[in-house]
Amino acid sequence: MIERMKKTIVLSSSSRRAELLSSLRDLGIMHITDIVTKSAPLDDLEKRRAEHASVLQTLKERGDKKAQPASGDFRTVHASLMSLLAEEEALRDRMIALQNERERILPLGEFDPESVRGLADDGIELRLYTGTKKDEAILAASDIRYFPLRYEGKGIAVAILGQDIPEGSSLSPFALPSSSLSAIDSEILSSREHLKEIDGKIRAAAAYIPLYEKELRREDEDITFERVSESVGGDDIVYLTGYIPQSDVPRFTEYAKREGLAYSLSDPGPDDNPPTKVIYKGFVRIVKPVFDILGTVPGYNEYDISSYFLVFFSLFFAMIIGDAGYGIIFILAGLAMQLRSRKCTDINILLYVVGAATVVWGAVTGTWFGSLSILERVPFLQRLVIPSIANYPELFGLDASYTQNMLMKFCFMLGTVQLSLARVMNIIRKARERDLSLVAEIGWLMDGILLYFLALNLVIGEPFPLSVVGIGVGTGFVLVCLFSAQGPGVPFVKGMLSSLSGFFTTFLDTISCFSNLMSYIRLFAVGMASLAIAQSFNSMGGGMLGGAAFIVGVIVILLGHVLNLVMGLLSVVVHGVRLNLLEFSGALGMEWAGYNYEPFRKMVQDNE
Repeated sequence: MIERMKKTIVLSSSSRRAELLSSLRDLGIMHITDIVTKSAPLDDLEKRRAEHASVLQTLKERGDKKAQPASGDFRTVHASLMSLLAEEEALRDRMIALQNERERILPLGEFDPESVRGLADDGIELRLYTGTKKDEAILAASDIRYFPLRYEGKGIAVAILGQDIPEGSSLSPFALPSSSLSAIDSEILSSREHLKEIDGKIRAAAAYIPLYEKELRREDEDITFERVSESVGGDDIVYLTGYIPQSDVPRFTEYAKREGLAYSLSDPGPDDNPPTKVIYKGFVRIVKPVFDILGTVPGYNEYDISSYFLVFFSLFFAMIIGDAGYGIIFILAGLAMQLRSRKCTDINILLYVVGAATVVWGAVTGTWFGSLSILERVPFLQRLVIPSIANYPELFGLDASYTQNMLMKFCFMLGTVQLSLARVMNIIRKARERDLSLVAEIGWLMDGILLYFLALNLVIGEPFPLSVVGIGVGTGFVLVCLFSAQGPGVPFVKGMLSSLSGFFTTFLDTISCFSNLMSYIRLFAVGMASLAIAQSFNSMGGGMLGGAAFIVGVIVILLGHVLNLVMGLLSVVVHGVRLNLLEFSGALGMEWAGYNYEPFRKMVQDNE
């Protein structure tokens, strides 16, 4: 359920500003609105936090995972790590420069650049150049004194004694290196050893990951405090605005009385945009991780569909994965996670639920790792199958086209039930609000049910009087055209005229209603594709099991099923979630435009 909120304004004297902020943070129930996000102090805090977060990420990526947590003064630890990272970066930059210099002078081989500089001190100036064979011919024809040098690259290298290059030559000056080739190699080797030492220290510094995580929480708290502080309005009298959950009103009023604060509490108006606090009750809480991953939040005045989502998501998951063997793997994965963490989390339970649903669906369709042999050799598994939707109908004397038609019919039936449920929910809600537009919802409900029979007729050829479909859909269309813009306080004639003005949009929405229903056939299509992939890998690997390539055959089968399982999970996200968050939610009129309730509170306890 979505908890109701109270719009709140808290007032205090300017002299108690800091006290007000501190006490509100300790209370930890008020969601502050109109938060300031830019100021000079905030920029400094966020830059410092970003630096600490960057170091923490480095420790997580490169640190020793087995390092035991260590404590210490954060500033000292951070300064040491920043010095190490800066030294490492400088060494890497130096090594890149050395590697480039080495590549440049390598064709000349080993020589001492200091001896060349020594000649200049004695008045003998040697200038080094590189060029082509043509340049060498030009030099030979001139009166310039030069010395050919050993050069293992393309072209030539020469040393010219204190003279300019002749006209027509394309010789390029070759800068004298600061060190010899052997000295550069030695420095590169030394730098590599030093980098290894630094890397070892960074790996060992993983022991300070908890220290960094605590500091980041503290900085998040400081940033939030600064934002709220900047958001305080007023001069002599300061105030803050926000929202408080209905259940926390008694705590807030007691707090305000104790602190001697003035306040107001009111219900949010039509122009307000309160935060959303979804309360997941009982078993339904296991679906919360899915919404957290998707990042979807219903609007304050929208529906909480978590219970419906859990039911349909579990069924869609089972139909898309489609294999009882895979369902057992999900159950075992949940059990392994529970044993490793030594506690049963919502994610564990969710894995058990979707795994069990997949086992049931796979059992009734006779699908165990996509293998016909398993079903043939275990008679008990055959007794679990519902023949009319079996994936191996030949075992039950049925035609494949018949069972596939039944599966598609079930998908359309499932879609009709879910979309009709959305319309019924709208009708009930609007009836409570005495909203006359519920008649339009009745029209949509009629259209959805009759379009189901049209889908059966078009896809699987099931007979149904198309005249009945036409009359029913037309009637529903008229109801939508006349009542969709009606509402509390809207004059009937004005609402009817507004509804009629959207005639073309309603026509397109009716077509969309049919396409939404048709989209549920994806459950059948993806499930069949998963079965075909499993069968293909079983066939490829199975042909190798009888000979010397036995191990290869086993690897092919295992990798094939792993790939199929991963693709199935992606399909669940693409298709299973879509049917809930687009088709079903769209019929409910949901936009998922909400934002989470995030109270102003302490994030780090004083005793941490």
